[in-house]
Amino acid sequence: MTDSPELLADGGTFFEGPRWHDGRWWVSDFYRQAVYTLSPAGGELEKVLDAPSQPSGLGWMPDGSLLVVSMRDHQVLRRWPDGKLTTHADISRYATGHANDMVVAADGSAWVGNFGFDLMGGEEMRPAALVHLDPEGNVSLAAEDLAFPNGMVILPDASTLVVGETFGNRMTAFTIAENGELTERRDWAAFGDKPEPGPRAELLKQLAVGPDGCCLDRDGQIWIADAFNQRCIRVAEGGGITAEIKAPAGLGVFACMLGGPDGHTLLMCCAPDSSATRRMRAREASLWTVRVTSPAAVHVAE
Repeated sequence: MTDSPELLADGGTFFEGPRWHDGRWWVSDFYRQAVYTLSPAGGELEKVLDAPSQPSGLGWMPDGSLLVVSMRDHQVLRRWPDGKLTTHADISRYATGHANDMVVAADGSAWVGNFGFDLMGGEEMRPAALVHLDPEGNVSLAAEDLAFPNGMVILPDASTLVVGETFGNRMTAFTIAENGELTERRDWAAFGDKPEPGPRAELLKQLAVGPDGCCLDRDGQIWIADAFNQRCIRVAEGGGITAEIKAPAGLGVFACMLGGPDGHTLLMCCAPDSSATRRMRAREASLWTVRVTSPAAVHVAE
């Protein structure tokens, strides 16, 4: 790895959902309410589409359509190859908080999480569900009782999904059933005891790691943005931390992704904090890169 992260771009409000696709970086910017692309060399961010209800997770269908999670209205949008924008799915039946991150499989199936409660309004944490979208956008319940399901990866076997539970102190694995339901729940990596539900301040005291956005490398390890400890960590199955990258001074890391022309670049989405009130009023979010030894996995969704 390089000695320290290098700045790629700045001037955002709160970057999330980073992806590498079609030779470019793709990111959502929450409070500019848009999805942007950026060349691997940096420079100006180019707007791809507006998402007035706040974009988050991104992914692609087999025909090249872009799926975008629309957080506040609990929708998944579809930008077709010709640029037409439609609603792909409505997950409001199952979302008890803002819709959030998403992973898309090779056949166009997707899994979408949500906060489960009003995080920015100060509510106590409540468990949330993951939903499954089939390639036509039909919605079904995939799993329940998750402590803020966040970043997800599908392992190369195409039958295992791993999701970070931000307030659960762990990465949780499921077997993917034929109908998209998530079964055989187990710990992929536990960083401590599962916290007792309650006020956010009390939860934070119980967390060793707060898994946010994540990505899989070719060695089967997962890079995780640790939302509460200003770092990215590389984790092996079982919970061993094999590498750590500290964020630039004064910044937290809220998402990460492997990509670049050779797959050896780790992109980190950074900001001073995740407060909606502060982030929507400032342009302090930035994107940083680090060169790493193990490249991105050959992912079934690519």
